[in-house]
Amino acid sequence: MEPEEPEPSTQHNVLGGPLEPCGTDPLTGFYRDGSCTCGPIDPGLHAVCAVMTEEFLAHQSSVGNDLSTPRPEWQFPGLHPGDRWCVVAGRWWQSYQAGVPAPVVLAATNYRALELIPLEILTEQSVDVPPDLSGLV
Repeated sequence: MEPEEPEPSTQHNVLGGPLEPCGTDPLTGFYRDGSCTCGPIDPGLHAVCAVMTEEFLAHQSSVGNDLSTPRPEWQFPGLHPGDRWCVVAGRWWQSYQAGVPAPVVLAATNYRALELIPLEILTEQSVDVPPDLSGLV
């Protein structure tokens, strides 16, 4: 019997809050539910909600992880700069170490990313916008 898909509402982000959606256009997530939900059948730990950049996509392609070419058999549309996508934590870390990390949406990044990536590093690459913008003025 195959394990059931975990409920996104039971998962938390790296900040300790509820896991927020990452992206629906294209529909992301290992389970294609729009969130970086992690479960027992996700072999790669698709935990980091990242905003694609040309540099990140080029680096991933150069190390054998082509994220730009559509793969319909995996319900994968191919990504473009600006797309938000749940990337494998190890692949994001690999790009960080190469100096080309994709920006991270902390509220939509699964806490399990912390198994591989320190919170301080994710935070320094964060593009989150707080719900209350008054503190930014």
